[in-house]
Amino acid sequence: MTETTHRTQAQRREQTRTALLDATIDCLVEVGYARTSVQEICARAGVSKGAVQHHFTAKAELMAAAVEHLTTKLRRRLAESLDELPGGGSGVAAAIDLLWAGYSGTLSTAVTELWVAARTDPELRAAIRPVDRALGRATLEHVTQVAGELPPERAEMLFWLTVNLTRGLALDAELGGAPHRRRQLLEEWKRIAVLLYEDATAAPS
Repeated sequence: MTETTHRTQAQRREQTRTALLDATIDCLVEVGYARTSVQEICARAGVSKGAVQHHFTAKAELMAAAVEHLTTKLRRRLAESLDELPGGGSGVAAAIDLLWAGYSGTLSTAVTELWVAARTDPELRAAIRPVDRALGRATLEHVTQVAGELPPERAEMLFWLTVNLTRGLALDAELGGAPHRRRQLLEEWKRIAVLLYEDATAAPS
């Protein structure tokens, strides 16, 4: 009986934590960091303000955990999708599309809100920096594994160029930039990346 009760309490605790993290992401996307209060998060999650203190000691910790929660789901989706990619240049182009889809949208909006706020908030910056780096390392590791004959250092270069480009394009989308221009830039980078891949993997004459 005690074991069953303990397991139920653990499940309820995890459900509350997940509800808080999902509500935090929703707030960041819908109202922005400045208007995202703990009270608003609790209202959306359907929990009391006191319940937050059982899970997070500070607002910055809650924000970082919410981004980690979102990036964990993103990492899993990317890993599954990357495993299904074809080889060769077509796989490079498809991987870029996957990274664009992953690093834009909800994740981009939430992270942009936090990084802008983190510029003048050392506590927030210290909380979210490890999360951001962990996402990059984990995704790079998987990309390197499926890069085939591409030398690891070249795979890393292409990866980080793609991440920084997609983040810039995602910010452009947030600021209302022209969609057709973003598509053109992304297609041009895919063309260049495929050429770089083919050059790096070409057999010596």
